[in-house]
Amino acid sequence: MSPTSFFILMALLAGLSVPTQAGLNAQLGLWTRSPVVAATISFAVGTLTLVIYTLVARIPLPSLATVGNHPWWVWTGGAFGAFFVTATIILVPKLGATTMVALILAGQMFASLLLDHFGWLGYPLHPISFGRVAGVVLVCGGIWLIRYF
Repeated sequence: MSPTSFFILMALLAGLSVPTQAGLNAQLGLWTRSPVVAATISFAVGTLTLVIYTLVARIPLPSLATVGNHPWWVWTGGAFGAFFVTATIILVPKLGATTMVALILAGQMFASLLLDHFGWLGYPLHPISFGRVAGVVLVCGGIWLIRYF
């Protein structure tokens, strides 16, 4: 398998995980009666999984002395993840999987256009073009079709 094929497969599997994780977490939210508690449990299980993997794979940890060498905002990714997981727990029963994922995809594409265009957060520059905007518009059209048909 070529590296490109591997990464395409990995991206598809990551995409499959979004509605699956949201559905599992929504069920956890019903049991806990709290989307925040369900998200906390989900993150705890995820953290434990990553800690075990890191230990088994013997991945070295970075030096604490280098913490100050990076901007403060690199530490905020987990907060975005917490918002995302909690939001999906709330949205699944309200919108269903297809509409929720389509709306999330639209938000991701809009943010991606800006991140690529300006090269924010270390992304390589890819200027906004008619084709890229048209792609986002088509996704939005797809959301409308999914939501109302």
